[in-house]
Amino acid sequence: MTEVKREAFGQMPPEEGGGVVEKFVLKSGSVKVEILSLGCIIAALEVKGRDGQFSDVVLGFDTLEGYTRKHPFFGAVVGRVANRIAKGRFTVDGKEYQLFLNNGPNSLHGGARGFDKVLWSPEVLPNGVCFFRLSPDGEEGYPGDLKVWVTYTLSGGELAINYRAQTSKTTPINLTNHAYFNLAGQGSRDIYDHEISIEADSYLPVDDTKIPTGEVASVQGTSFDLRQPVELGKHLQKFHLDGFDHNFCLQQAQARRLVARARHPPTGRTMEVHTTQPGIQFYTGNNLDGSLKGKGGSTYPRHSAFCLETQNWPDAVNKPHFPNTLLQPGEEYNHTTWLVFNAS
Repeated sequence: MTEVKREAFGQMPPEEGGGVVEKFVLKSGSVKVEILSLGCIIAALEVKGRDGQFSDVVLGFDTLEGYTRKHPFFGAVVGRVANRIAKGRFTVDGKEYQLFLNNGPNSLHGGARGFDKVLWSPEVLPNGVCFFRLSPDGEEGYPGDLKVWVTYTLSGGELAINYRAQTSKTTPINLTNHAYFNLAGQGSRDIYDHEISIEADSYLPVDDTKIPTGEVASVQGTSFDLRQPVELGKHLQKFHLDGFDHNFCLQQAQARRLVARARHPPTGRTMEVHTTQPGIQFYTGNNLDGSLKGKGGSTYPRHSAFCLETQNWPDAVNKPHFPNTLLQPGEEYNHTTWLVFNAS
């Protein structure tokens, strides 16, 4: 059985439109997750280690102020389009759209005020919570009124995140959750002792602004071959890598499949990622610099967390040979990702 509680978490500042931010606590025998109505943010995720003790394994803040200030999308749902769009430009039905540039020469994670920075309307479910919002035509430069539902449900050790959307005009869409994980517990120094595997035969090489070049490259014989588990610290050293911030290309199947696994041998915690999405962005917290004060006064230095963001491929709207990212009126965008936690 999953227990669901709701409580007030804080009040948005007047310049952000005011409004009460609520926190929803979902609890099973082995997982406890706290989700905010601001940005559908996963603010805490407590899971058991092999010793039976719970630890919070996601980065974030104790208070609302942390989330209303600039931060690297901790725990949030990002959209309309997660990841990067080259030069913030795309063309749909012969019309060119220009987005806000918030990542060097590119648009990232929905623009200046994406889905991560707005209040969503919640509805409590027996085993979770469903958030809804209407993104109006022209918001952040995107076409069409877009209705979006994000549903979190918890069952035992499995947290499911379902994304649905419908549009009034053809629009690109790519939704993901940007939780930063450290299975040793948030506030732990680094993720070098984690074992990571990703079920991908190919990945997308990128230019110096992190936009895919268009090539779909084989992982075989490269540092991107994570089909067998690697110990992250040793792997980065072996290949002289600063870290990962790359899309791995998954099997093109609409069905649920296991795509990635993270394991922390010292605590026995493992997290499996299952999804219906065509890609997963593996990011090793390269831009964290210890300047943010997180939960319990923790600081978050470089490589102190990883993200496994299930999504479409970056800049797919400008790359016809990438999986389709355009949603048409009358169709429904519908993807699910499952995070499965256990300890052994």
